[in-house]
Amino acid sequence: MMKETDVPVAAGRGKLKSILGDRDQLSLQSMIVPGILFILIFTFIPLYGILVAFKDYNIVTGIKGIFEAEWVGLANFKEFVTDMNFWNMLRNTLGINLLGLLITFPVTIIFAVMLNEITSSRFKKLTQTVTYLPHFISWSIFGGLVISILSPSTGVVNHVLTSLGVIDSPIHFLGEKDYFWLLAVLTNLFKELGWGAILYLAAIAGIDQEMYEAAYMDGASRFQRIWYITLPSITGTIVILLVFAISNILNSGFDQFFVLQNPLNIDASEVIDTYVYKVGLREFRMEYATAVGLMKTVIAVFLLYLANFIAKKISGKGIF
Repeated sequence: MMKETDVPVAAGRGKLKSILGDRDQLSLQSMIVPGILFILIFTFIPLYGILVAFKDYNIVTGIKGIFEAEWVGLANFKEFVTDMNFWNMLRNTLGINLLGLLITFPVTIIFAVMLNEITSSRFKKLTQTVTYLPHFISWSIFGGLVISILSPSTGVVNHVLTSLGVIDSPIHFLGEKDYFWLLAVLTNLFKELGWGAILYLAAIAGIDQEMYEAAYMDGASRFQRIWYITLPSITGTIVILLVFAISNILNSGFDQFFVLQNPLNIDASEVIDTYVYKVGLREFRMEYATAVGLMKTVIAVFLLYLANFIAKKISGKGIF
């Protein structure tokens, strides 16, 4: 039976544990402070720069000019839409990204499924290493390799094709605008295939193995197990990545196009990202470049909500 004198002691111990527990939580929660400061400094504070898109800003005036420059409203946006190169840039940006979505998205899923089906652990690790490695190589280096391989004089591709009699004379692949869209998609696929399959492999690893064992006992073939178990189980991951891919359809990837672009293929390789770089950093028209970037962001948000809405209507799954 507890004595009356034990009640204050027990209460004091409980209060002490509460204080110590709060201190532990405080020390743990304080670890996110650097991340919060990073986001605040490099994400939220720079949002004031959006004002530049609506002003006649001069870079010489610095930060002070952001607030003192004359308001021009939507003049920078109108100038971009009425630019003589606008429709060509939009066609290239949408065309390359849609073609990439149609090719890259299903190929990445198929590759992840095939990689998961490999039984030899050594061969599986080797394949993963080989396909992951190009992702960590910058486009400055990887693009140089692509240019060398496709060179009409010293490139191995033209040498093999001429040796096999497929072509009579070497082809300047990067000099022909008709080839650029497909080359952009295939080179990006080769570089990012292994990295893009990681999320699918993680989703596949979370599937209950008893489902495969039960299907195997029922006589299901490997293809049937993939079709009826693997793919339906990773539908949520597929939908989420597809929604993100659609919302990101105006972001072509500046590095790749800047490296592979040349005067001969510029009609097919000039996308919004490279145009913004030329106008913003070469001509120092920061207000114009900011307006284009803001327009892309607004369109991306709209596409995100639209793709998510359609995905929820069709599959019942979405991001939010």
